[in-house]
Amino acid sequence: MSIVNNIKRPIKTEMERFEPFFSEQLKSKIPLLGIITNYILRRKGKQMRPMLVFLSAKLTGTISEASYVSATLIELLHTATLIHDDVVDETYQRRGLFSINALWKSKIAVLVGDYFLSRGLMLALDTDQIGVLKVVSTAVKEMAEGELLQIEKSRKLDITEEVYYEIITKKTATLIAACTTAGAHSVNASPEKLDLMKQFGTYLGIAFQIKDDLFDYEKTDLIGKPTGNDIREKKMTLPLIYVLNNCEKKERKRILSIIRRHHKNDKKVAEVIEFVRNNGGIEYTHEKMINYKNKALAVLDQFEDSDAKQSLKQLVDFTTERKK
Repeated sequence: MSIVNNIKRPIKTEMERFEPFFSEQLKSKIPLLGIITNYILRRKGKQMRPMLVFLSAKLTGTISEASYVSATLIELLHTATLIHDDVVDETYQRRGLFSINALWKSKIAVLVGDYFLSRGLMLALDTDQIGVLKVVSTAVKEMAEGELLQIEKSRKLDITEEVYYEIITKKTATLIAACTTAGAHSVNASPEKLDLMKQFGTYLGIAFQIKDDLFDYEKTDLIGKPTGNDIREKKMTLPLIYVLNNCEKKERKRILSIIRRHHKNDKKVAEVIEFVRNNGGIEYTHEKMINYKNKALAVLDQFEDSDAKQSLKQLVDFTTERKK
């Protein structure tokens, strides 16, 4: 049994029921929408967000119809943001498959994203899940702010470690925290448990993003060498921020000059990666990731033992040990 399937075990029935429930929300009389939504449904990934919603619901109460609505709402809004992101970034592939804008052009992709957003909003309103809608809407707002802050900082290249954590909390952790909070909210968990689940999701999300940022500098099993994609996009992540804060002024100026002027040059990008690797950037960042992993596990330790708790612990381990 794969790690992900093992994590899903306590919510296997719920995940099986979730797929048709989610598909039902996307039905439309417009043939083109039907073709595109079927394509999106076929390329689904590990479904981490619905898993988090159901496991959080099971940890803090008894899974209800509201739990399915919460998982669907989050998946709809998240899918919409991914479609819009691909248009903005002019990305033509995601997980090795063509993006919506690659196959149907940007105008259609934006409209499909809008459709997903509207379906999520209507679902929440039709089922009177205003609390969950507020949680998810706040997350979408934070994600947009995080993206804009990162764009601003990539232009100035003046990011600090404090600002880095602000960016990844807004960009990534808020959505994962929305999953865990929405799951707890759907089973009418107490305010104390809601707060704990928000903390758990935030710590897990930060650890997840730090792991993603490490991939840019570490050799991977898939391609055998670091990608350097963040450097090419002039994104300042923790491995780079750490070494720039702890090197001589002359070296800092040289590295920043490469990122500013030569970020498309493969040889120069490799030079920056090597500089980060040789000056403790990987070790420092890995240590910080483990710190947030342990914070997430410490929150879970405040709950009674259960299958859901064990699965969430496995999910934390998987997040920080994954290979891609």
